[in-house]
Amino acid sequence: MSDIKKVVLAYSGGLDTSVIVRWLQETYQCEVVTFTADIGQGEEVEPARAKAKAMGVNEIYVEDLREEFVRDYVYPMFRANTIYEGEYLLGTSIARPLIAKRLIEIANETGADAISHGATGKGNDQVRFELGAYALKPGVKVIAPWREWDLNSREKLMAYCETHDIPVDFAKNKKKSPYSMDANLLHISYEGGILEDPWAEAEEDMWRWSVSPEAAPDKATYITITYEKGDIVAIDGKAMSPATVLEHLNKVAGDNGIGRLDIVENRYVGMKSRGCYETPGGTVMIKAHRAIESLTLDRESAHLKDSIMPKYAELVYNGYWWSPERLALQKLIDATQDNVNGDVRLKLYKGAVSAVGRRSEKDSLFDASIATFEDDAGAYDQKDAEGFIKLNALRLRIAAKNGRKLC
Repeated sequence: MSDIKKVVLAYSGGLDTSVIVRWLQETYQCEVVTFTADIGQGEEVEPARAKAKAMGVNEIYVEDLREEFVRDYVYPMFRANTIYEGEYLLGTSIARPLIAKRLIEIANETGADAISHGATGKGNDQVRFELGAYALKPGVKVIAPWREWDLNSREKLMAYCETHDIPVDFAKNKKKSPYSMDANLLHISYEGGILEDPWAEAEEDMWRWSVSPEAAPDKATYITITYEKGDIVAIDGKAMSPATVLEHLNKVAGDNGIGRLDIVENRYVGMKSRGCYETPGGTVMIKAHRAIESLTLDRESAHLKDSIMPKYAELVYNGYWWSPERLALQKLIDATQDNVNGDVRLKLYKGAVSAVGRRSEKDSLFDASIATFEDDAGAYDQKDAEGFIKLNALRLRIAAKNGRKLC
């Protein structure tokens, strides 16, 4: 007899997690609580309630977390200009700590003994969910069915549905996307199918959020983004909530063919994985944020941020959002954002986004009287550069005098 009496399951209502509900009920003889989060995946989440109820689930959580997701996770990450391995904007990674947090909160509210998820034993998500869960509730029991059962194919899952009376709407639907996809307000990812061949180009009809750059409008689109303390608060003069900002940017950027990415990345579990991502709004956000920082951050603060960003990105990617080191880095990053205020004008054109203007009435560090190539009326004494150069060359001159070969 299992000592697990109640489990909180991260439940999408799809094939895998529907099977997991019944598998948990039968394997552990336990009560299942389902948790379905709307983080902007673009699909209705309410049908998950009816599906869970049909499977005998009594405690069902369906929650709209879009604002919290962008405000408390996406925005802090973008203050750091976070990119993993030079390209990936971490759309899947950043959603996992929020889901882990709610799983633990619901477990506490319902008196559950364990949590469960549908992540496979090959991927990063199992690590992210569980690291977050253990950080927030050290003694929690985690049940990961993909590491326990032998239902390792779609055919076996479908057969399980038929023999265990599982009401999956698409059980009779023979058409299925060849890709494994994950979506939220920040991005949509694609894996599997022909993408398992790193040489094969992604099919055009795979992409859902963006037109191809070739099919994008022949006329550029201009937008102006307003920042307060490093976060976007308005677009084209219209105040917007964090989630609304990302929704708007996804639409305008996607319409201009912006945000497609095709990469081979290094998973934390050790393997290389080829994936394609659409991050239209995020691609615009990171360009705009760097533009406003270029105007308002002093050199050393900007360079310090750039030096720690790869570590910050690695922590997010690997699932250490709730670690003391990420929290410490976040405090440093946030401290640099007090003066990151102002507007950035962007040009969106056929897959490219360019910053074409930036301004900040109170916090700009750009001094035209010093930077000008015209007469600066004595604002900058060019003779000062001679001593500056000689002092910085001192160690090189000494080494050369001592006969050291530097080339």
